[in-house]
Amino acid sequence: MMTWPVLYSFRRCPYAMRARLALLASETPCTLREVKLAAKPAAMLRASPKGTVPVLVLPDGRVMAESLEIMDWALARHDPLHWRPGTRHDLIARNDGPFKYHLDRYKYATRYQSDALHHRGEALHILHDLEAALHSAPFLHGARPGMTDAAIAPFVRQFVATDPDGFATCALPRVRGWLEAFLATPLFGRAMKRVAPWREGDAPVLVG
Repeated sequence: MMTWPVLYSFRRCPYAMRARLALLASETPCTLREVKLAAKPAAMLRASPKGTVPVLVLPDGRVMAESLEIMDWALARHDPLHWRPGTRHDLIARNDGPFKYHLDRYKYATRYQSDALHHRGEALHILHDLEAALHSAPFLHGARPGMTDAAIAPFVRQFVATDPDGFATCALPRVRGWLEAFLATPLFGRAMKRVAPWREGDAPVLVG
């Protein structure tokens, strides 16, 4: 019988990152199973046939296969850092919609046969709106990080990593400072701990 929730994750996936962040912030213990995307484990596919991470399997058999659902569930269960109050759902929706659309077509231009510079420019327009949202506080949540920051930062991190030198020349000082501060938090460091890909029969890796 399963004692802890099981999280199927992939370290570099921004969706999985924000699920891990919320589980850690909520002090929810779980068994972490790092997935090798080229060889997805059968147990994960049985739980969620769509085959994307993150997937959280609860001890009662319930399955959550959407990162925001996992974040909401974890933080509704326990929110010692007060991440949920004041969540900017509008900013998260824009990140998950237009920003992610342009990010993919900028980062993976060959795959999408897209104009990388055009999509970079469109994504930067959205980041300029984040710059404005950060005018009165260092984080989107306020003086400290919250759910909004955790939901968005992994995607902005991916955008920056595509061309760090180019991003350094952009007039986005608040976004740059915000991202650096968030990535420097001990919580993010814990969320990004390297774990070997899981295989059936491996000893559980407990986190949280």
